[in-house]
Amino acid sequence: MSKILAILYVFLLCVRAFTPVQHNIQLRCSINIPIISSRLHSTIEEETHKSSDNTVKKSEIVNDTQKQSLVKRKMEVAWCNHDSCYTAIREQVVGEHNHFELTGPATGQVVYSWEKYSMKSQTTNKKSKKLVVASPPAVLLLVKHHEEELINVAVDAIEELINNWGVQVLVDSTFRKDLEKVDSIDLDSDMVRLFDPQPVSGFGSGEQLNNINDNVADSTTNGISKSKEQPPADLSDADLVVTLGGDGLLMYAAHVFSGPVPPILPVAGGSMGFLTPFAREEMLEAILISLGLKVITDDDEDDTDDSDSSSDSSGLTISQRALNNMQIEATDRDDYHEKPPLKFGNNNQICISMRMRLDCRIFSSDGSLKSRYAVLNEVVIDRGSSPYLASLECFCDDVHLTTVQADGIIFSTPTGSTAYSMAAGGSVVHPAVPSILVTPICPHVLSFRSMVFPDHVVLRCYVPSDARSSACVYFDGQHRTELNRGDSVQIKMSAHPVPTINRQDHSADWLSSLKSNFNFNTRVKQKPL
Repeated sequence: MSKILAILYVFLLCVRAFTPVQHNIQLRCSINIPIISSRLHSTIEEETHKSSDNTVKKSEIVNDTQKQSLVKRKMEVAWCNHDSCYTAIREQVVGEHNHFELTGPATGQVVYSWEKYSMKSQTTNKKSKKLVVASPPAVLLLVKHHEEELINVAVDAIEELINNWGVQVLVDSTFRKDLEKVDSIDLDSDMVRLFDPQPVSGFGSGEQLNNINDNVADSTTNGISKSKEQPPADLSDADLVVTLGGDGLLMYAAHVFSGPVPPILPVAGGSMGFLTPFAREEMLEAILISLGLKVITDDDEDDTDDSDSSSDSSGLTISQRALNNMQIEATDRDDYHEKPPLKFGNNNQICISMRMRLDCRIFSSDGSLKSRYAVLNEVVIDRGSSPYLASLECFCDDVHLTTVQADGIIFSTPTGSTAYSMAAGGSVVHPAVPSILVTPICPHVLSFRSMVFPDHVVLRCYVPSDARSSACVYFDGQHRTELNRGDSVQIKMSAHPVPTINRQDHSADWLSSLKSNFNFNTRVKQKPL
């Protein structure tokens, strides 16, 4: 028993001796642990700050990305027709909010000018090293038939152009026969050539669409002899076309040149003269200025008094607000004295009207092309000799437009707006407005009124299979063609306009013709109060 107690006593002593050491170890561990934990905490805080900084930076990048993604996308504009699309020039998108803006008007006063010309000027072609001599200018002179007074005016102009200015004159077979009676003009010289236009490929009807007569070196044409050394002049030989007659002669010139048309100088010699602003007395001077052989400059105006220039007997004067944008004012404004009148063809710049034409085609019921014409005034589809109303289905860009129950329908150009379309109640349109007018002829409905379409549309009318009778179509009053059931007429803008030279500018000439020929808005003026 004593042994057991001794063992327990020793055990207790050992336990008491071991306890401070463990306490010291625990104390040391308790001291060291906070140090380690503080270091770990500081490291974690540093890493946390770094990570938070990275997070902030990442958030900033995200915010910047979000800001970038919030920027509005840019819009692009293009101009398209039924063939293809083109980059818009007039219409633009500006600003960060995609605002549409027009850079200028759709149309304006068109002018042309010639390079300085000299008969003696010679240049050398750098590629071929050949001597190139400038060819003399050529004028196609069309004169109204069986008008002795006009023929005499034309003869005087031809003599002056050939002898003093070295201008080559082209004449048709009918006028050439009249010139044979004139001794002062040598028809065998190279300065007088026969104008023998050939049919334009792709225009006309029947065989004219595909078969073109290329034999221009025949021995005779309409009974007039010609040599192989001097073949007859063709459509591409004329630099300028002069029509001495009425509006019908201008229409004939536009019909002869079914494709590209040179500038036309219309000289009055008919009854109305709506499209002929030049007088016969000023024809020669107008030809020289139009060819660039006679140039009127600003210096010439400075030497001329305002009153003298405004009352010039030649009548070739206009007044202009600003030469740079060709905004021209008519000379009959009494309160306009900003600048002296500007003469016709100032600084070799000639104002012209680009008269739109229509490309018209007739298709049969099976889709084959029957005929094609270039139209300056209008296309008329009517009932012809039928006692029934014309029945037509009309479409605009293959969208149904209307069903026509009327005597007919007129598709007019701006030039033709003052012709049949105006008589049928259509609007009067400025010749520079690119548009197609659709005017019904005595429609049997109150809601069908004259409409104006943009020039890019394609209009089509066909005779339905259940129509009571056929219809007839006319192109500028000519080429009458019967439209059977199933036949259709397609109408669109022609790529080749008719450029007519203005005596003043396209607005002044047009308004002057309206006032002088139609008494446009003319009435007795009231007395002042």
